[in-house]
Amino acid sequence: MEIYCTRPGCPRPVNQYPDLDNKATLKTSRQRYCTACGMELILKDRYIPLKLLGRGGFGAAFLARDRYTPAMRLSVVKQFQPAGNLSADQLQLAQNLFEREGEVLEDLGRHPQIPDLYAFFEIDPPPGGAAGQPNKFFYLVQEYIDGQTLEEMLSRTGTFSEAEVTQLLLAILPVLKFVHDSHSIHRDIKPSNIIRSRDGTYYLLDFGAVKQVTSGAAVGAQPGRSTGIYSMGFAPPEQMRGDRVYPATDLYALAVTCIMMLTGKDPADLYDNYSDRWNWRAYAQVSDRLEAILNQLLQAAPNQRFQSATEVLQALQPPAPPPPKPSPTAVQAAPSPPIAPPPAAPAAPAAPRKSRKPIASPQVPPPIAPPPAPLRKSAAGRRAVRSFSLPELIGNAAFTGSEGGVVAIAAASLLGTTSPTWLAITGMAIAGLVVAQYLRWIEKIDLIIIGTVSLGVVAFFSPLHSILTALGLAAGATLPQVLQVLVPLVVLGGLGVVAIALIFRLIYTVLSRFM
Repeated sequence: MEIYCTRPGCPRPVNQYPDLDNKATLKTSRQRYCTACGMELILKDRYIPLKLLGRGGFGAAFLARDRYTPAMRLSVVKQFQPAGNLSADQLQLAQNLFEREGEVLEDLGRHPQIPDLYAFFEIDPPPGGAAGQPNKFFYLVQEYIDGQTLEEMLSRTGTFSEAEVTQLLLAILPVLKFVHDSHSIHRDIKPSNIIRSRDGTYYLLDFGAVKQVTSGAAVGAQPGRSTGIYSMGFAPPEQMRGDRVYPATDLYALAVTCIMMLTGKDPADLYDNYSDRWNWRAYAQVSDRLEAILNQLLQAAPNQRFQSATEVLQALQPPAPPPPKPSPTAVQAAPSPPIAPPPAAPAAPAAPRKSRKPIASPQVPPPIAPPPAPLRKSAAGRRAVRSFSLPELIGNAAFTGSEGGVVAIAAASLLGTTSPTWLAITGMAIAGLVVAQYLRWIEKIDLIIIGTVSLGVVAFFSPLHSILTALGLAAGATLPQVLQVLVPLVVLGGLGVVAIALIFRLIYTVLSRFM
């Protein structure tokens, strides 16, 4: 068995003990010590660290086994490891935050989506550590959630759909309601602090920065004000200023988490400092209803946001369908007297259902079905209209310009340039192509197929490119010779429309900043 040393800076933290692979030996073994630094390995003679899960903030987390449980239960051991450059006040604040996490987990761990607290203890380390290390190590042991954080899911499987983000909101909002109803504010909602277990359940993690709303301020903070503990990009303005925090503070951070999962982009890339607003909509495909909910949660002023998790849950509920109109031909029959049902035998009392963690909190609205997936091609071949990204805009403009050039050459060859009819046909063809692309009747591979076929038809049939003789194409020219003259004209038409589209996009972007 490998046992991981928890002393910070240990030169060889992994220790090999093959004899502990036997379960019976593991349960009865005496204390073991790190072969490199002499640190005791079996914490409190009970918890056996197996590997390092990560470091961050003021501590490190280890995966450990509890050898005094029948199944050697896995758990997470968090060790308080402050940075060595902290002042005395900062060190005291950091220790208070760590101890507060243990207190909060003991209280809020009653919720089934918040990890349980198993133990909280301190250890006096033996000599052998680096200079400046504390003379006491603090640990807390909590429930291990086997799954992936949202941060890990984003890097491994990509962005979330609207349905997945809605499911995330419906799962985490009741947890935040429970936290807020317990007079606490989490203050550090972000993708790395939300984990989804293997069975699909979402859990809220890391309660070290929790602020008790009804208690006094933490060490180093003015009364009624927040400490400077937050994650950049996810904290709203009032938290970054050190002002008072509210339930809406957590809701703001949850909304930032959602737009990050929808777009796959860092919050810094989604916030426009010039206009002082979030610009995320162009990178995500969501309904207007979800967009409006997230935008309200992202308001800079706390009183402009939803004020509670319950309000957000209610906003996520689909609107009730209108009642059916009565038929004008319906005949109102006189109501018949109700028939009294026969007396039923008294039902046996139902056996109480055991809950892993009973919660004495009000009921939240029932979960709703996720919104329908984005529309796809129907029988008529129609597609849902949505906005175009910049690469799509350039590709569509290039197709429209080149295809317009092909149509113009064919129409001028058949009708002659003296008649304005060929211009009208070209204009109608371009307008039809723009409408078809806007409605998603043609897109992606369709553009390549249509462009290739139309270019081949015009190049193959000489009556359709006879106008090219004015540009020096000899009568009876071979197909390669025709293409040598035809393709540059088509490409030139495509580049011209791309330039026009980019100019209009630039004008629209500039005007949108001032309107």
